[in-house]
Amino acid sequence: MSYIGHDQAWNEWHAALASPRMHHGWILAGRRGIGKAGFAVQAARELLAEPGMEQPKGAHPDIIVLSHLPANKEEEKKKEQGKPFQLKRNISVDQIREMQQRLTTRPTLGSRRAIIIDPADDMEKGASNALLKSLEEPPVGSFFLLVTHRPGRLLATIRSRCRMLSFPRLSEEQLETVLAREAPEVDAATRSAAIAASGGSPGAALDFVEMDLGGLHGLMCEIAERGDDDFSLRGRMADAMGVRPTRERQLAAVDLARAVAANRMASIGAREIPGLVEAHAELSRLTAQVPTYNFDPGLLVMEIGTLLTKLATYREAANG
Repeated sequence: MSYIGHDQAWNEWHAALASPRMHHGWILAGRRGIGKAGFAVQAARELLAEPGMEQPKGAHPDIIVLSHLPANKEEEKKKEQGKPFQLKRNISVDQIREMQQRLTTRPTLGSRRAIIIDPADDMEKGASNALLKSLEEPPVGSFFLLVTHRPGRLLATIRSRCRMLSFPRLSEEQLETVLAREAPEVDAATRSAAIAASGGSPGAALDFVEMDLGGLHGLMCEIAERGDDDFSLRGRMADAMGVRPTRERQLAAVDLARAVAANRMASIGAREIPGLVEAHAELSRLTAQVPTYNFDPGLLVMEIGTLLTKLATYREAANG
């Protein structure tokens, strides 16, 4: 799959590749679903390509990818069987140490090796501290690409040892192109709603379509517009989420609520902005916690709905 909106990132990466000294640590920062992981793999393959050295078309032995592992042995079996499976909440220190052991050996094909950590902001504390040692004294020929949705969660000492590569949000026109290519069967109304709710992320727009989030989005907008004094809309939100939503659906719902809040912030007067920022910040906090906390789905929906009612409260104050 080719990605839209990465031109500047590629320009910076190619300029670095052509320079005499390639930086050993990179942070790929941007919204979830913007295509950073795909960029990382393709960039790593370019980094490892050497004249006269044939590169494999499939998995590359010198590209190490660290991400969330299956939650337990039972979930690992589901993965092997091609079934949906749950992931661990963090990237562990054991994963980092295993990677570091590999760095004591020579690369398989050439003189370089790439390590992709996705997402790096989900490393547990011990893992971050262990990685820092490799960034401080990187083995010769080893390069690190840290995919992150929230770079502020990385240790400051890690950020200081890496070069930042930023991935901007896509424009509405670019999102239209992505949806037309990846989901051509979607009607114009759904496509428009997906773009409005995506916050500039093509991944979020596609999630909107694939997870059928249109009804949930409409309820969120209604709560943000007029409140929910009798909790009926929040009840309907819980029904729309489902009894046992996956973690991916929960995360998509929080991202959706953040997009609704951001749209309200853009449309409501400056006098109400501090309160809106507070509600948006709380939704951002939930976004950070959903991948790692074991939320009760029903309580999570109620929390999202309650934060959205604050947007209606501030609107009433403005009209008041």
